[in-house]
Amino acid sequence: MPRNDVNTLIDGASVDEVYLLSDKQLRANRVGDLYLLAQLRDRTGQISGLLWNVKEAEMARISAGDYVRIRGKVQLYQGNLQIILTGIEPVPADQVEPEQFIPAPSQDTERLLARLTEILYSITDPHLRRLMQEYLEDPEVSAGLGRAPAGVKLHHAFHGGLLEHIVNVLETAVRVIDLYPQVDRSLLLAGIFLHDLGKIRELAFQDTFAYTDEGQLIGHLVIGIEMLNEKTPAVAEALDEPFPSETLLRLKHMILSHHGSYDFGSPKLPMTPEAIALHHLDNLDAKVNEFSSLIAGDPNPQSNWTPYSTSMQRKLFKGGA
Repeated sequence: MPRNDVNTLIDGASVDEVYLLSDKQLRANRVGDLYLLAQLRDRTGQISGLLWNVKEAEMARISAGDYVRIRGKVQLYQGNLQIILTGIEPVPADQVEPEQFIPAPSQDTERLLARLTEILYSITDPHLRRLMQEYLEDPEVSAGLGRAPAGVKLHHAFHGGLLEHIVNVLETAVRVIDLYPQVDRSLLLAGIFLHDLGKIRELAFQDTFAYTDEGQLIGHLVIGIEMLNEKTPAVAEALDEPFPSETLLRLKHMILSHHGSYDFGSPKLPMTPEAIALHHLDNLDAKVNEFSSLIAGDPNPQSNWTPYSTSMQRKLFKGGA
């Protein structure tokens, strides 16, 4: 029997299917009764599910990241599809096929790795080029790049998404760098590669996507600095001279400031040409991908608009019929 994939659901349809519970919230209605707001996902998209009159102890059986079997009916509400649930139960992970719930890479991973290597080996600064080599020859890094997403929910949230994001930003930089001769090309390319690399330790991505303990407690910015500190001694040994202190300082600053503002988690604001260039190139690729993912994953083909996105603080226009 074929699956009831999210992108096939229509108003009024009855649903009895397994989905990934990507988010779970218990909320209170006007009279104080609890209800469940669940975000249900498969490889084709995501849809909200609501279960009325729940008890906290009952909902403790399920957590975000679990597979769940839900029963309910699809409803069109204020132009958006949702599922009014009548039941939700956990499903053991060994009883599902994980590839049905996580979007596949949109590009060939081997091709992306080859392009990544080509661009990074075009760096002319000898210390930065050798640093890139140390990373590329690290099995943890190469394996992580092939599987890690760039985010848990929207930002390139698929296996290999981190690699695709990094290569996209590198490709953009290669195309525009000649317009900004004041930006150091080698430093910018190295910073782009390093800026999100801590996510291979921040995120768990074997089956479902979630944060590791290290990711929750430290985060990819600090992890990226730790990884850099681990690599520079090997560069100094290989070249038989110390790694330049200012170059190292500039790289660390790029990693720590690439979110661009304190509100978005950067402990420092960009203070060098390379750092501000990295921030805007990174943000461009992330935001275009998030918009595209929200539009492509909207389960309601009858609406010209996506549901309201709390992270974006807006609906997105999909286009008319």
